Amino acid sequence: MRKVIALCLVLGAMNAQAQSFRDCADCPVMAPLEAGSFQMGESGRLNALPVRTVTLSAFAIGKFEVTQGEWRAIMGSNPSKALSCGDICPVENVSWHDAQAFVERLAAKTGQPYRLPTEAEWEYACRAGERHDFCGGDDRDKVAWQGDEYGSAHPVGSRQPNAWGLHDMSGNVWEWTQDCMHPNYQGAPTDGSAWTEPDCKSRVLRGGSWLSGPQYSRSALRFGFSAKFRAGDFGFRVVRPLK
Repeated sequence: MRKVIALCLVLGAMNAQAQSFRDCADCPVMAPLEAGSFQMGESGRLNALPVRTVTLSAFAIGKFEVTQGEWRAIMGSNPSKALSCGDICPVENVSWHDAQAFVERLAAKTGQPYRLPTEAEWEYACRAGERHDFCGGDDRDKVAWQGDEYGSAHPVGSRQPNAWGLHDMSGNVWEWTQDCMHPNYQGAPTDGSAWTEPDCKSRVLRGGSWLSGPQYSRSALRFGFSAKFRAGDFGFRVVRPLK
């Protein structure tokens, strides 16, 4: 039975990889995800309660974190601190507002409605139909660059992907989402939409980074920070809704 389940997960990841697409030569590689429902949150983690069922429409999400090369192609510059890491490493040192500027230019270039993932979309993609400690498994060293022994971000896709073929959702760089930070999920949307307010100043980051400890890379871990703040381990990936 375990062999059958493992085979199904491998085939699912291969199928997602086969269906991946780009909307332009310099655009992020996108993985389409089918509509579905999942249990969002985690018992015992106060800011991830209550655990609730969230139902989402189909969307595509970046297979990798946005890279320095992709940022330069769209924005004409590179804000990253780890310049020596190169074009295949995640862009970092970007604020939430910087990430918004990128998705706006990407949308204008492609004519497609690119944006940051909602927090629900991010966790749905991370979990990939499973309930692991980290995005892709329970062994963080197989799926995540994290812990300051690594010294900086690493090339995207160099760790094991999750069951849907998505890389680096745990570790490498923190990933901005669309949502405002709230102390818990009381009153949160259950349709996968972003939970925001007009005067929101703190936005949600997910996934942990090369600099943060193992606990920060867990699937349900939520972290809020000023939308204006930049750090050498803050990055993002993009989403495009599918019809």
